[in-house]
Amino acid sequence: MADNELPATEHDDRGAGPATREDPVVASSQATPREKGQDPAASNTPVAGNASSGAGVKRPGDRIFEALSTISAALITVIIIAVGLFLLIQAFDPLRLNKENFLTYGGQWQTANLENMQFGIPNLFFTTITVSLIALIIAMPVALGIAIFLSNYAPKPLVRPLGTLVDMLAAVPSIVYGLWGAQVLGPKLSGFYEWIHSWGGEFFLFKQYANSPSFDTGRNMLTGGIVLAVMILPVIAATAREIFVQTPPGQIESALALGATRWEVIRMTVLPFGLSGFIAGSMLGLGRALGETMALYMVVSPGPEFRGSLFDGGSTFATAIANASAEFNNPTSAGAYIAAGLVLFLLTFIVNSIARAIVNKK
Repeated sequence: MADNELPATEHDDRGAGPATREDPVVASSQATPREKGQDPAASNTPVAGNASSGAGVKRPGDRIFEALSTISAALITVIIIAVGLFLLIQAFDPLRLNKENFLTYGGQWQTANLENMQFGIPNLFFTTITVSLIALIIAMPVALGIAIFLSNYAPKPLVRPLGTLVDMLAAVPSIVYGLWGAQVLGPKLSGFYEWIHSWGGEFFLFKQYANSPSFDTGRNMLTGGIVLAVMILPVIAATAREIFVQTPPGQIESALALGATRWEVIRMTVLPFGLSGFIAGSMLGLGRALGETMALYMVVSPGPEFRGSLFDGGSTFATAIANASAEFNNPTSAGAYIAAGLVLFLLTFIVNSIARAIVNKK
């Protein structure tokens, strides 16, 4: 046999003959790491981590960032719990000394005489809810129209400037809204209020009592609700706009390809997609309205009781606390208003929790 010739068996193994399990190449490709006897940790190939568990190699930067994020989340939780405990502790003694039922007493507050303290929240609660609902009813459709226009109809060069103008409403201080409502809006609406009262004065919502605010000043709950509507408008509009622009383009293009008009696209595609975000933004705006103080303090005249009329004055939780600042020298007297603040804290927390639940449901 010549030196340059290979044995037949080797030639057959390397040539065109079918590969067998004994072929080292096939055995290497078919064997598992356990069959090969290789230890992944001992190999030179780096292992990023267990893909199924999603855990990778944690570098120092990752650990620091994770620790800071955890501390931030824990800190805000601790702060909220601390505020709630403070309100609860400070309100305990006044609630114990209260001669009336805190949840049902609707008479005049008496907190100066510690031996005969009388206070309750029904008037504050219903006034707060009424003014906030007025604001929500006015702001929601306007904010929806703004969000739809900016996300679907506005020319691209105008989207950013108009969006910025709407967002700037949130940067205006509350006292400016209060001055505007008390000095400009209220007096300007006096003729409108008189017209409504002329044909609807017998209805309880539009009834004016002897000690109700004058139409000339317009310092009633309806004016306060309108001012609040302007204040919460940017919150609702910004939230709804950000949701509407996330509508999948494929759904919009499909609707247009089927012959839908622009309004039909919005009604059948954009609105169903962003409805939960719009409702959640409205709940956030409601939470903002519930705690407003300075604007309502200047716009709405204090009232002795809640009588259900939009042309009547009244005190919300926040404005009642602000009006009673002179009594805060006595911790027990101040505790009565802290108890009212505790109810407002819980009410706002519930509203914001509802908004969060709506967002998570989506």
